[in-house]
Amino acid sequence: MDSDIFNGDADGICALIQLRLAEPREALLVTGVKRDINLLRRVDATAGDELTVLDISMAKNTADLERLLRAGARVLYIDHHLPGEIPASAQLEAVIDTSAGTCTSLLVDQRLGGQYRAWAVTAAFGDNLDASAERAAAPLQLAQTGLAALRQLGIVINYNGYGSSVADLHVAPDQLYRELVRYENPLDYMADADSSWSALLAGYEEDMAHLAALQPDHATEKLAVFVLPAEPWSKRVSGVFGNRLANEHPGRAHAVLSRNDSGAYTVSVRAPLTKRAGAGEFCSSFPGGGGRAAAGGINNLPVADYNDFVRRFEAAFG
Repeated sequence: MDSDIFNGDADGICALIQLRLAEPREALLVTGVKRDINLLRRVDATAGDELTVLDISMAKNTADLERLLRAGARVLYIDHHLPGEIPASAQLEAVIDTSAGTCTSLLVDQRLGGQYRAWAVTAAFGDNLDASAERAAAPLQLAQTGLAALRQLGIVINYNGYGSSVADLHVAPDQLYRELVRYENPLDYMADADSSWSALLAGYEEDMAHLAALQPDHATEKLAVFVLPAEPWSKRVSGVFGNRLANEHPGRAHAVLSRNDSGAYTVSVRAPLTKRAGAGEFCSSFPGGGGRAAAGGINNLPVADYNDFVRRFEAAFG
């Protein structure tokens, strides 16, 4: 059976929206929360099956990718995270670009010749690639209000992907994709009174209001570490809070820690905007960590390892 496998954040969802608007097909949807990236382990395939994989680290899925290729599946793999060693197979088309200024949706946009560019712009804003989003949006000739709306949409879709499980999210990523793919223009989704947009935006604004009085647990001129309280909203805001901090303090690296369901920390790391490098490499040095040049994460950092994490964060970015 054909399958579409995609990250549950703005980039993964918007990448698939573009592809399926251009090339509609019935496929099994395989996705989850943003940090659920070992998605290929949930996929079985037989000879001739078509698999599309979007915005999940190949390095974290190599063994299952090789298994699926041996089974005879054909795989289109588009991503911007550190890939590790790319399998050599005639059945694999790998479009991998780890440049700090790109994302999976922008790579799909290039592939489609800008056919559904507004969705790529939305995703780039969601990945905190504002300059890249604005460059991509230039041919659309949007008014500032339209561009601001796409930025807000990208941020909120990205926010919706964060949580320890799908139960933490306002809308499950596969459900959100099925709704959004009905709109060729993302602004039409935002204008539709019957869509999920108003509820998503309200949830985002309510959660972000909790951050107003939050102070860093550790801070220097070069970096800051925030530890969020063990509350349900903390799981949802960690990524977008990291992006906000990066924009407010572009010369500083940031780490945002929140408690997950296992009692450990889930960590979001942002490299300084003035030097988008090192985040993915730093996070990959921890078990369950990974990412890209500008942003990375660690799925389970034991609470007892907090001081060691801060020490290593200082060594990497201080």
